[in-house]
Amino acid sequence: MTTAPTPQEFAEQQAANPQLPPGGAERFVAQGIFGTPFSSDHYLALRVMSKTSIGPGYRAIWHRDPAGAWTILTTTDPDLSCPRYFGAACRHVEQVDAIDVTWESPTTLRVTLADRLDWTVELGPTPATRMMSAMGGAMPATWWHSEPLLGAMGPMATGMLGSGRVRMHGTTPNGSHFRTAPERIWIVNDSRATLGGHSLGLPAPLEEQTHLADFWLPQRGIFFVGTFEADPVVVPETAAALA
Repeated sequence: MTTAPTPQEFAEQQAANPQLPPGGAERFVAQGIFGTPFSSDHYLALRVMSKTSIGPGYRAIWHRDPAGAWTILTTTDPDLSCPRYFGAACRHVEQVDAIDVTWESPTTLRVTLADRLDWTVELGPTPATRMMSAMGGAMPATWWHSEPLLGAMGPMATGMLGSGRVRMHGTTPNGSHFRTAPERIWIVNDSRATLGGHSLGLPAPLEEQTHLADFWLPQRGIFFVGTFEADPVVVPETAAALA
């Protein structure tokens, strides 16, 4: 019986040979944690972009505090990373020197940011993630550009994953239209994090699911390997040049 590749194996294979999807949009080879809510009402998400069509690869941590304010920390120019699309919804955006992402076992991922954040997640499959990963892995790349198909997949994922509302295309806070293609997914079975030396508590859904414009963050931790694309946006420097 063939053993399915682990999250670590899929992630490392993608990072070793990142292939941008076809098309004229701004494209990213992506993996990370869509998001994990905690009993303290904090929320964390991780993006690891090994290749992009607009700049260097980078890593980013998204953090929502209990009051609902978002921060994005990124290892490259914010205008060439996640804040390009989501910064309008953030209270704070910051470029940092490094975000360390280490596989401590085939299913255990540790994320650290200097002495500010130490976050460990334990990943595992479920019947739903196995089925959705099999479907995602078999789909031709061109199918991920079909918004009717993505529109149908969102409600299906909502029902199967028990993670709250899911949208796979829509508009970002900065006004760009996005499409996300999670080709492989796993559930976060357990997670522990300390932020500024303080524990964020146990994984637990927020009282009300959070979202950034049309991008809904799951109420249950999900790790993904796939791609992301968005229509070009006009950043402030570009707007000034065109004025």
